[in-house]
Amino acid sequence: MSETITAALVGIGVLGVLSQWLAWRLRLPAILFLLAAGVVAGPALEWLNPDTLFDDLLFPVISLAVAVILFEGALTLRLEELRGVEHTVRRLLTEGVVITWATTTVATHYLIGLAWPLALLFGAITVVTGPTVIQPLLRTVRPKAQVGRVLRWEGIIIDPIGALLAVLVFEFLISTGEGVSITTSVLTFASILAVGSALGAAAGYVLGLALRRFWLPDYLHSVATLVFVFTIFHIANLIHHESGLLAVTVMGMWLGNMRGVPLDEILNFKESLSLLLISGLFVILAARLEPAQLVALGGGAAALVAFFQFVGRPLSVLVCTRGSGLTWR
Repeated sequence: MSETITAALVGIGVLGVLSQWLAWRLRLPAILFLLAAGVVAGPALEWLNPDTLFDDLLFPVISLAVAVILFEGALTLRLEELRGVEHTVRRLLTEGVVITWATTTVATHYLIGLAWPLALLFGAITVVTGPTVIQPLLRTVRPKAQVGRVLRWEGIIIDPIGALLAVLVFEFLISTGEGVSITTSVLTFASILAVGSALGAAAGYVLGLALRRFWLPDYLHSVATLVFVFTIFHIANLIHHESGLLAVTVMGMWLGNMRGVPLDEILNFKESLSLLLISGLFVILAARLEPAQLVALGGGAAALVAFFQFVGRPLSVLVCTRGSGLTWR
């Protein structure tokens, strides 16, 4: 049994590295090869079954991996990079979220036939682009600097925003169904925002102080930071569920913008770790797909994806980049 588990874990790593190498050689987004590898290893060959392999550890492992990826991405965000693109980023995180949410909700209801409450929740979930998707794409596509900065900032910041929105919509649907006041949903949203922001800022400052004053030896910087990220993520979720992603994002941004903090070694370590985690995540998630469920959705699912890719997202970006100086292309 242990040999089978070891083989599966090694296989995930091999598939991840091989997919990244193929993407580099063919100059295509690594996500394409990672998803294909997961589908082949999972539902096609039935060699990899993440639910059996990780059992109850599957979702905690995924959550911690996403926390590290978000922290690493936020750590690279510099406030000075916002100059010239701040209005576009702000619009994408506000107007863009609303446009994507609204168009996806309507399309989901009419194309797939989901009831309005479920369509509303699905629309809220799909506002997220996320660093797990954007970072690998940017590594391959390499757009002009201004576009790259906008996408990096949006992709990282919108992840916790999307989580907050999904929780808010879910709480709203539950509260209305149980006759609970809408105020409860608003208070939940405010609590998550307060806990995540406050804890993340405090953690970033404390860690930055420890690194700047050399309270830790050099060889412990990367490992201690990783453990600290896990700890803050867990504590934030204990205080208020779903506030962990916001906490590690704020923590990374705060630490990354503190002056005099030695971050080079940490950044190198986190970049390599994030690459490994992103590769593993996509292989694992793709391996969990069940073709029968996709077939059951019918052509409506394909139409929804096409609508989101060619109508919803372009419309959102077109509206949010008005007056930014970016060409329509």
